[in-house]
Amino acid sequence: MKEQSKIPTSKVQRAAKFVSTGARVGGNYLKHYARKVRDGNTTKDELHADNARDIYNSLSELKGSALKVAQMMSMDKNMLPTAYQDKFSMAQYSAPPLSYPLVVKSFQQYFKKNPSEIYDDFTKNAVNAASIGQVHQATKDGKKLAVKIQYPGVANSVRSDLKLVRPFAVRLMNLNEKDLDHYMEEVEGKLLEETDYLLEVERSIEISEACGHIENLTFPKYYPELSSDRIITMDWMEGKVLKEFIKTNPSQEARNKVGQAMWDFYDYQIHTLKQVHADPHPGNFIIDDHNRLGVIDFGCVKVIPEQFYEPYFSLIRKDMLTAGDELNAKFKQLQFIYDTDTEEDKAYFSSVIKDMMGLLGKPFHQDEFDFGDDAYFQQIFNMGETISESKKFRTSTKARGARDGLYINRTYFGLYNILNELKAKVKTTKPDWVAVAS
Repeated sequence: MKEQSKIPTSKVQRAAKFVSTGARVGGNYLKHYARKVRDGNTTKDELHADNARDIYNSLSELKGSALKVAQMMSMDKNMLPTAYQDKFSMAQYSAPPLSYPLVVKSFQQYFKKNPSEIYDDFTKNAVNAASIGQVHQATKDGKKLAVKIQYPGVANSVRSDLKLVRPFAVRLMNLNEKDLDHYMEEVEGKLLEETDYLLEVERSIEISEACGHIENLTFPKYYPELSSDRIITMDWMEGKVLKEFIKTNPSQEARNKVGQAMWDFYDYQIHTLKQVHADPHPGNFIIDDHNRLGVIDFGCVKVIPEQFYEPYFSLIRKDMLTAGDELNAKFKQLQFIYDTDTEEDKAYFSSVIKDMMGLLGKPFHQDEFDFGDDAYFQQIFNMGETISESKKFRTSTKARGARDGLYINRTYFGLYNILNELKAKVKTTKPDWVAVAS
């Protein structure tokens, strides 16, 4: 893969890149309309492919939060046409890496040393590269290590990048701008946290130790003394990423074993720790030869406030969705409906949210759930399309849903999508919170 020798880091350079990308996207639309004049049967498939290519190529050069947003969008199968999903998903673990001189520059900045002075061996080429950083392999004192290095300028460009990526997000995802305004602060806060590698090391150690008892789950050891604001050193973990694992045609027993470990990991974090690894994309997990699940990235962690946890997870209860006044009170608490809404709007939004929470809660309503059930995921996809195309959602003067729900919803849909790819059957009930969710 071709390496980058530099990254645009100033606001002017990055804005210029967005402007040129916008011009190319505009040109693609003109070409599409010209084709449509010549051939009335022309579909948008070619337009989507052209736009996905041009947007991804630009974002992969910029890296940082703009590319992270593309990665986030690729995780949600309801959000984007397939061309965008396929292209943007490359940001999970195969973005163009930085050249070695830039890596050395980062080490000089944070350790005043070259990698060769810190480790016994250090690969000059990145093993993989994602949206915010890339990973190199190293050895020290006989230990095989993974060294994650953040791209230069990422932390300083989060706010300006989000403003620049906003028009693309609105257009590609058909978003209500009120919703975007409502959630942007939450997204910005999480992206800023992701650039703080010392915080990531702290959380990685805390959560991995707290979840160490979970069966078939493994974590790397982290080395704070070999880490800094923008560099993390941890044990190297052998294994396959999800797509590689699936290509081996694993048995149903192996799929279930991996899926159960992933479910138990998220279940324990959410309902016991009240904080959760909120970035469940395939690039953050590996599967070893014993079909154990390894968790290798804790950059994005969502702390769940109690005032959100109680009403949100009460909606998982099957009986709550027919609870009348109590249900309406929960909907107001979670900002799905407002006192100022018309009765018609209250009825509409309540109905849609009930359907959505009923679908989300379905795995909890039985002892075991088959995430290989594609009909279930088609229902989720249809629900996503309904909300996306709903005039009431798009033109609402108020955002629908508390900010805290953004990363919790993203976590669950990301988790469900991975379990669907695994075609795993999972035991979904847990005695420690059965009173809430049964």
